[in-house]
Amino acid sequence: MSTDLKIFKNARLILADEVKDGSLSVSGSGLINAIDAPTSANGHDCEGDYLLPGLVELHTDHLETHYAPRPMVRWNPVAAVQAHDAQIACSGITTVFDALRVGMDQDANLRYRDMRILADAIETGKKEGRLRADHFVHLRCEVSASDVMNAFSVFEDDDSIRLISLMDHTPGQRQFVSLDAYKVYFQGKKGFSDTEMEDFIRHRQESACALAPENRKRLSAIARARGISIASHDDATREHVDEAIELNTRIAEFPTTREAAKASHDAGMAVLMGAPNVVRGGSHSGNVSAKELAEAGHLDVLSSDYIPASLIQAAFHLANEVEKISLPQAVKMVTETPARSIGLSDRGALECGLRADLIQVKLVGNVPIVRGVWREGRRVA
Repeated sequence: MSTDLKIFKNARLILADEVKDGSLSVSGSGLINAIDAPTSANGHDCEGDYLLPGLVELHTDHLETHYAPRPMVRWNPVAAVQAHDAQIACSGITTVFDALRVGMDQDANLRYRDMRILADAIETGKKEGRLRADHFVHLRCEVSASDVMNAFSVFEDDDSIRLISLMDHTPGQRQFVSLDAYKVYFQGKKGFSDTEMEDFIRHRQESACALAPENRKRLSAIARARGISIASHDDATREHVDEAIELNTRIAEFPTTREAAKASHDAGMAVLMGAPNVVRGGSHSGNVSAKELAEAGHLDVLSSDYIPASLIQAAFHLANEVEKISLPQAVKMVTETPARSIGLSDRGALECGLRADLIQVKLVGNVPIVRGVWREGRRVA
């Protein structure tokens, strides 16, 4: 046996179509070399735990909370990225698309220059070998915002941008069809009076009518020219989905109705829903539940969104709660399917020749414990 092989033994391997007791070997170049490799006394003993591919996260908003932990507080951006990365990796995520906002409200706590600072800090973290996970950038483009095109322009030459989502949080549609729900959410978040809330809603609606349609087209055209994948966001109607299809959208993020999810899935888009939605048993905004879409066969990808640890928890939860979904199928929603949907063909499955991005997981009760994380065969957590 070659001395440059690393052996993972006594594992429950989560393969494409089955869970199998066995072992796995990793070559010195960080690729999976063999399944059911000869075991060695010096191999890593998984102690009967699950061994599965490292998780692939396409949309996490979590970085901003490390950079701006309190109003008017800005943390060192490299330190913020490093802290975020540690939490991501310890949650079993080995590939992450950090979602940065472009297009802000006038009273937003952060501006698009802050997003550029964070993108630069991610790049610094990569170059200096600070990061455990493999990081890319996902731009969340608020198409109704007056500054979205200027904000997007500061990322003009950034090759780390692999995904954009076309977002529109205008009150009265998509995520916030109910104005009452919108008022509860934003008055709690912003502390607006009733008069201030009404003015805020009116301004957002007028801005959306004037700006959103053209910005959506301009951003999608730029993305297509640069080879950046496009995601829709909060689609609610068949008309929304038809527009997404016209704009060459590959991923349908957080559809708010079963109708939109089915239409997106039928059109060949990867339907992405929040892992917190799965774990909590429903949407915090009162929209369609991820479990309902899973039961209907219209759910393809899970995202941790705002809680990194929810991603691995949701995969096991779905396998346990939805009769039609096996554990290998649920694991694909957080590994292989998101990787393929974004064009990453070198990771996401326990297969020979793929990257040895691996996580060791012990299931205790209904909450999985991530006990080890390897990126390209090198332990990172």
